[in-house]
Amino acid sequence: MRLKQVNAVLISAWLALGLGSAQASDVVRIGVLTDMAGPLSDAQGMGSVEAAKIAVEEFGGKVLGKKIEVLHADHQNKADIGVTTAKRWIDTADVGMILDLGNSAVAIGVQSLVEKNKAISIATGAASGELTNKYCNPHAFQWGYDTYQFAKGSTGAMVKAGGDSWFFITADYAFGHALEADSKKTVEALGGKVLGAVRHPINTMDFSSYLLQAKASGAKVIAVASAVGDLQNVLKQGSEFQIFTDKQKASAMAMLLVDVHSVGLKAAQGTTLSSIYYWDANDGSREFAKKFSARMGRPPSETHAMNYSATLHYLKSMAAANTLETEAVIAKMRATPVNDLFTSNATVRADGRLMRDIFLVRVKSPEESSKPWDYFKVLGDIKATDAFRPVSESVCPLLKP
Repeated sequence: MRLKQVNAVLISAWLALGLGSAQASDVVRIGVLTDMAGPLSDAQGMGSVEAAKIAVEEFGGKVLGKKIEVLHADHQNKADIGVTTAKRWIDTADVGMILDLGNSAVAIGVQSLVEKNKAISIATGAASGELTNKYCNPHAFQWGYDTYQFAKGSTGAMVKAGGDSWFFITADYAFGHALEADSKKTVEALGGKVLGAVRHPINTMDFSSYLLQAKASGAKVIAVASAVGDLQNVLKQGSEFQIFTDKQKASAMAMLLVDVHSVGLKAAQGTTLSSIYYWDANDGSREFAKKFSARMGRPPSETHAMNYSATLHYLKSMAAANTLETEAVIAKMRATPVNDLFTSNATVRADGRLMRDIFLVRVKSPEESSKPWDYFKVLGDIKATDAFRPVSESVCPLLKP
C-alpha cells in the first residue's frame, strides 16, 4: 500500500511538472527584482511592480498570442539573493527578462547571469555607470539614471560655481564607489581637488562621525555619494548638526524625488540636479503619473517611470521580432526607437545604454510649491549625448569598431 502511495505521489508530481511546462509555453513572464522593504523601497518596491503592470496592460496583456505575467521578488540588496532568485526564475519559470535591479551589486551579478542563460536584464534602478561600461554585455541594458550622469549634472555645476575642494561621504557598495569615482574625475578635470573620503555601510542610521570628519576637512563641498535612505539621513543630520553652511555646501548628486519628499523643501530648496523623469514635466509625464497614482496614491519615482518604459519597449520589440527567441528580441530592442508616454524617439546604444534627453531641475522653495509633490522646477533639457558617458570614454567592447 505504501509503495502504491509513493508511486501515486511521483505520478502526480510528474504530471504537475508537465502541466507547468505546458503553461510556461503559453505565458511570457517578466521578473521585477527590486528592494521591497529596504532603504531603496520608496523609489522602487511595489511601485516598480505596478509600473511594469501598467506597461503590460497598455500593450494589451498579450504578446504573440501569449499571456504576459509580471513576477516580483525582493533582492534585499544582497547580490547572492538577487542572482539566486534570477537563476530560479530563468530555470523554473521561463522568465525571459528581469528588470529594476535597484542595487548595483545585484545588477552586476544578474547581468553576468543573463548572458550565460540567454535571458535579458534591464537596469532601471541600479545606477553604477559601469553596468554599460566595464560590465557591459550583449544581453544587458541600462534604462535609468547612472553615476556618470549624476556626476556630470551636478558636480560640474558646483565646481564652476566656486566649489573647488571636495570631501566624499560614500556608500560602501558598487553604486557609491562608482558615483565617487565619476564625480572625482569631473572635479579634477575642472581643476578642483578632492581632500578625502569616508565610506559607510548601506542603511546607516548615525552619520555623526562621518559628518564631523567631512567638516574637519575644510572642503567647500561635502559630497554625499549615497542613495535614498542613506542620502536622506546624511542631509537631515547634516542640517540638524549645522554642518552644511555657505562655506561648506552639500552636494546630493543622486537626489531623487522621494529624497526631497523625505527631507523637505526647506532643507532641499535650491539644489540643482539632473533628472531622467519628473512627473509634472510635460503632458506625457502627467498622463503616466495619473495612471500610476490611481494605483499607488502618489506620483511615480524616476525608477517607476523607467520600469514602465523598459517593459513596454521589450514587449514592442518582441512583437516586432515575431519570436520569443532572445537574440532576435535583443536585436529589435537596439534597432527600434523608444517611444512611450514620456519618451520620444530615443535610441538604444550598442552598449545597452538608453540614450534619451533628460532634465536639468532645481528644487523649489516651500513658497514656490503649489500642490503635493510639486518639488522640481524644470530649467531645461540636457541632451543625451551630454548627459551620458561618451563612446570615446567607454571601455565597453560592444562600442568598439
